[in-house]
Amino acid sequence: MGWLEEALQSALAGSRVDLTPKSVVEREDALPGRAEEMPVAERNVVTGNPMTGPFPEGHEQIVLGFGCFWGAEKRMWQLDGVWTTAVGYAGGWTENPTYEEACTGQTGHTEAVLVDFDPETISAGEVLAAFFESHDPTTLNRQGNDVGTQYRSVILATTPEQLELADRMAARYGEVLAKKGFDAVTTEVGLLSEVRSGRFFYAEDYHQQYLHKVPNGYDCHARTGVACPIG
Repeated sequence: MGWLEEALQSALAGSRVDLTPKSVVEREDALPGRAEEMPVAERNVVTGNPMTGPFPEGHEQIVLGFGCFWGAEKRMWQLDGVWTTAVGYAGGWTENPTYEEACTGQTGHTEAVLVDFDPETISAGEVLAAFFESHDPTTLNRQGNDVGTQYRSVILATTPEQLELADRMAARYGEVLAKKGFDAVTTEVGLLSEVRSGRFFYAEDYHQQYLHKVPNGYDCHARTGVACPIG
């Protein structure tokens, strides 16, 4: 039985299936990128805190991809306990890609949000629940009218504990969604350091906190309307 047949059978059974990696560009076909890092402002204009490390001791970071990163970042900075956010590209191969390159699908990256949060105020589970509830993780490589691997659903954990929690919550949410008639969850879950390039690359500065700078800017996110169990 091929991978597609297995995936379809699992989807019909309501279990979690990760289809996304099979459609990501192969390393040898990816754009080369560049060594120069994208310059960004010193501070997040919403939180007032730095977007680049070092981050406060005791804080955790996680990288999330769930559609156009303009709206995704806004949903994260609105959470109480999130210290800072930044948008960029992750989960692919190309070093320091441009936005135009990422939009071709030839970098392997998804549009992503780096989230730094204080676990004393908000748990990783609460961050992940907000992530799942802010998009439709059952639509492969798309959110609304945005289509392509750069819009796929991705969780890139930075600790083994986050990784275990993300897998568990994706599986549980998949069960809940299946009972509501949704397809299987397609979210790609892995450790940031182990997925392809293993890095988060900052996007151009004009993308950072875009919907704060342009309040009526484009904000497309599909949602299931179904609550995600925490933990």
